[in-house]
Amino acid sequence: MVIFDSSVLIDQFRADCHRERIDSLDELVRSSAVVLAELRRGATTQAEKTVLRTLERRYPIFTPTEKNWLESGEILSKMVRDHGFAPRKLRDLHFDVLIALTAQTCGARLITSNRADFELIRSYRDFGLEVW
Repeated sequence: MVIFDSSVLIDQFRADCHRERIDSLDELVRSSAVVLAELRRGATTQAEKTVLRTLERRYPIFTPTEKNWLESGEILSKMVRDHGFAPRKLRDLHFDVLIALTAQTCGARLITSNRADFELIRSYRDFGLEVW
């Protein structure tokens, strides 16, 4: 089972650069409520909104659990201690931590093009990760 991070989907929407890889997947694809929220936040055209509605209908949506939310706070606290991140960076990382924890909880591999942030997150909590 796989979940796509918003970075892969945005790359695909803008440049159609992952079509072959996406089409070659023989695993179940699931959506993340957090990813869909990120995409909705940035969708400005009717075409983008239509693609999002299709994603929401086509693939079951996984949502972070209460445990995921609580653990995300613990992980972010450790990141502040270890790296001294500013509040803005923490806000950006928070959604990514929730996406990673949701994928880990449901046993899915997360596919992203955001290597740096997700490898950092994986140093605090192991989860299946593939970088495109």
